[in-house]
Amino acid sequence: MFELNPVLERDSILVGHFLLCQLRLINDAQFPWFVLVPQRNDITEIYQLVEGDRQLLMAESCLLSETLHDAFSAAKLNVAALGNQVPQLHLHHIVRYTTDLCWPGPVWGQFPAVSYTKENLAEILQKVQSLLSDDLKLPSNKADLYY
Repeated sequence: MFELNPVLERDSILVGHFLLCQLRLINDAQFPWFVLVPQRNDITEIYQLVEGDRQLLMAESCLLSETLHDAFSAAKLNVAALGNQVPQLHLHHIVRYTTDLCWPGPVWGQFPAVSYTKENLAEILQKVQSLLSDDLKLPSNKADLYY
């Protein structure tokens, strides 16, 4: 049974499931910031995934990247697998704008997170879920969307 790292669970909201990954939204309204978490236990690096899972991770990442870039009119999309603080493999997808608080630097640790309001959360979830509806299985229970 797949176990999500407690920090990822605490800091993010489940958007839905691709074939391999959970798609989660980081609870920081300053940036459209999503993470893909391969549903495999004890994996910290991409190379540790079996070949088929690596290919699927890249396909899901590319689909998400293109969707986010277009949907949010991004100036740049930052995609990274760091894992320095949370060792479970997860791939960040952060929409960046030349006008955002941290541009052009990294977003990590620069400013305290600003939680989504219920209205803003519902809006961003609906937008992303509808754009990915052909590939994303939505949570079965609306309560799953809140942490």
